[in-house]
Amino acid sequence: MTWADRPAAAWVLAACAFVLAAAGAKPYASSWNDGSRLASVEALVERGTFCIDGTTFLERGGPPAYDPANPVLARATLDKLLINGRYYSDKPPLVSLPLAGAYRALVALGAPAPSARPDVFAWVMCVLLSGTGFAVAIGCMWALGTRAGLEPKWRLWWLGAFVMATMLPAYTRSANNHIAQLGAVAALCVLLCRIADAARAGRTAWGALVGAGLLTGFAYNLDLGVGPPLVPAVLLVVAVRTRRLAAVVACGLATLPCILTGHLINYQIGGDFLKPLNMNPEYLAWPGSPFTTTMTGIIRPRPFAQFLYTFDMLFGKKGFFMHNPSLMLPLLAGVAVLRQRATPHRVELLALCGWCAAGWLMYGALSKNHGGACVSIRWFLPFLAPGFWLLAKVLAERPTLRRDFVAISVWGVPLAASAWLVGPWCMGVVPGNWFAFAGALVTWGTLRYRAWRAKGELATLKLPAPSEAPARAA
Repeated sequence: MTWADRPAAAWVLAACAFVLAAAGAKPYASSWNDGSRLASVEALVERGTFCIDGTTFLERGGPPAYDPANPVLARATLDKLLINGRYYSDKPPLVSLPLAGAYRALVALGAPAPSARPDVFAWVMCVLLSGTGFAVAIGCMWALGTRAGLEPKWRLWWLGAFVMATMLPAYTRSANNHIAQLGAVAALCVLLCRIADAARAGRTAWGALVGAGLLTGFAYNLDLGVGPPLVPAVLLVVAVRTRRLAAVVACGLATLPCILTGHLINYQIGGDFLKPLNMNPEYLAWPGSPFTTTMTGIIRPRPFAQFLYTFDMLFGKKGFFMHNPSLMLPLLAGVAVLRQRATPHRVELLALCGWCAAGWLMYGALSKNHGGACVSIRWFLPFLAPGFWLLAKVLAERPTLRRDFVAISVWGVPLAASAWLVGPWCMGVVPGNWFAFAGALVTWGTLRYRAWRAKGELATLKLPAPSEAPARAA
């Protein structure tokens, strides 16, 4: 076993990722989005309530809480709901509880109150939420690369593309749910692998089943658009792999604590157990609200416009593939890999790809605002985990495509760097977006054309292709 295949390697990479995220975290709210989350946690820490009236991040009182260099987004948050005459954050509420508990413990140890030092508070929240999600994702993706069969050299290239050639780095800079959900999904992928491996050996991995259920319930509450479809996807995998009702029940029951708690908080605040608070138009109808026509959660009467919007979320100016060019390779070559029944963890990949498709279509039907002012489509950030897991499978089983992968991912590096500099909350297109994506397409097209020409010339000369040549002369 090499150093790269030892479990400690994943822990070391995760620790390095956590340090990098902490170094780049911003000591202020830079948008309505993170300002709304910070206001909710501040209210819980200082007053024990979800009501954000009077908080620093809502009313801008006291020390500066927002980025003074951004006059459009950096003002008192407008991501809020008016319920029974009081304001609340429009973000899923459950995750605010552990964040508030962690910061209250820090206050007991001498940390300043959020309203006294919003800069310290914002930085700590970013590190706890986004930094932890980033670190967990890096460690778990390394483990997935190992399971996919990538040798250490290519595993490093592949993980490097995940870290430095996607939209991911930008989301480490401010507190947000989406990178935390990415970490949860990456860890869930590892647990599903353990469940499958145990089933092949004739065992039931009860600990992994409970852990997968808890993570699924937690991820459910981090985004109420792509979160709910994850539950049936995971339970389906457990059912197919274990073929045991008890295993499915154990995993399903483990999802309930987080799911029920989230809905109970929803009911306590807004009086509705099932419908998310931010999908209630009455709560968004406060004076000056910009969300009366752009809210998510309603079906609009223009189907063709929604069809174009759904396609645009993938390939438009903020499109998911536009900002993660490395994933174009599994988008096209992954089908051939998944069609092979002998592919390890094929069931898990198929289910998670189905989850990605369901989340994409759900937002395509129920939204029209591209996730607001953000880099690419923030809702789809967790899709990087199954996407890069499938990419690892493609690179392991189709070595001839590795040169294509390197050529495409290199173009993603300047794009990711540009996104990191502006941060996750960006009003327009990330600088250099079209140039980098066009460069990736042209480079990839050139490589494929040369490969096609070389194959044609070899066939004309009736010579074996290099990959078919004997390993050594007789």
